[in-house]
Amino acid sequence: MKTRMTEILGIKHPIMLAGMAFVSLPKLVAAVSNAGGMGMLNSVAYGTSQVRDVIKQVKSLTDKPFGINATLIFPNARENIEIALEEKVPIINYALGKGDWIIKAVHEYGGKVLATVAIERHARRAEMDGADALVVTGHEAAAHGADTGTLVLIPLIARQTKLPMIAAGGFCDGRGLAAALVLGADGISMGTRFMLTQECEMHEKAKELSLKATVEDTICSDKIDGLPGRWLKNPAAMKMAEGRPSILQALSSALRIKRMIDVPFFKLFLGGLKQRGVQDLARQALSLKGLKVAIDNGDLENGVLPMSQAIGLIKDLPTCKEVIERTVAEAKEWVRAVREKCIP
Repeated sequence: MKTRMTEILGIKHPIMLAGMAFVSLPKLVAAVSNAGGMGMLNSVAYGTSQVRDVIKQVKSLTDKPFGINATLIFPNARENIEIALEEKVPIINYALGKGDWIIKAVHEYGGKVLATVAIERHARRAEMDGADALVVTGHEAAAHGADTGTLVLIPLIARQTKLPMIAAGGFCDGRGLAAALVLGADGISMGTRFMLTQECEMHEKAKELSLKATVEDTICSDKIDGLPGRWLKNPAAMKMAEGRPSILQALSSALRIKRMIDVPFFKLFLGGLKQRGVQDLARQALSLKGLKVAIDNGDLENGVLPMSQAIGLIKDLPTCKEVIERTVAEAKEWVRAVREKCIP
């Protein structure tokens, strides 16, 4: 299935893996790319001493295009992206920050840049800065998004920009891909769907529990990691959504992040305070700890998981290849069926 997304990124199918912390690891990234989609490596979980090796791992597993993403408000984001630039990663995806310096550097070696946006003014800014495409995130999405749902957000931004758009938020099958194309997007990004695949290295217990969730089993809160986002509605997430971390928790949490991603403590703590404040710094660290507990141990009593409303539509654990091929085949059928129902 050819679209502007497949043409600009050099891939076969208009489907992208969302770059999920501790989930979008080399094995999953390569599996999506090898199946004709766009694998997206997450950089948040790695220190600068690790990122280069992880990028090389992906390169050893696939010769197809892949990308790496960065949430620019994180303390290790710039350093990790600079390493990705040195490695000439084909696609860079940035979010929550100004990416003009990334765009300039990536274009110098012929790569492409995707800007993740959730509101229209950020879409216009990314186009002015020279981004090649947008990842447009609706309210249904896991983790970070704004208040506007995909059904409205995609056509709204399509009217504001000429850039190719990758729709994110609530997509998990061919019906969703077909709908995204009709709304004005050129493809879709899927996180929760790829999280529940055979190649994903998340703990099997977490997968089993996730498959039992319904569309009502998610919660939106800006208190779990300090940013508005959607999470699985489990005991840990509910507790974090109601809590108010202290300065002591911020300090201990900053130390925990330092050990996790190898960032100098003074940069981590002072930078976090400047950008987000004491409580949000603590929330960021506590959520990363909870995310790791859920993914590594399958502990959904004490851990937290970003979760799309699409979870209620997902009931199996296929391979990435099966997901992509099934999604594309279904989309073609739905587009054909809609055409047949239309009266000339």
